[in-house]
Amino acid sequence: MDHDVASTLDVREIDGEPFGDIMAALDALDDGETLRLVSSFEPKPLYEVVTDRGFDYETEQVAPDEWHVAIEHA
Repeated sequence: MDHDVASTLDVREIDGEPFGDIMAALDALDDGETLRLVSSFEPKPLYEVVTDRGFDYETEQVAPDEWHVAIEHA
């Protein structure tokens, strides 16, 4: 992934379940663009969903309670 980040979604700032916000951000992503998802934990349940929807992802833990997931079209 070359990480041409088009947008960043920090789910730590979302009150409640962030799934809808994440899916909306992915739907808005153009080919070649990357969504950076910021979370307080590794969002393992999300991986199968994004893969099934035709995306690739790369995860990096940047702090004990901060994970960045770069998501782009496969």
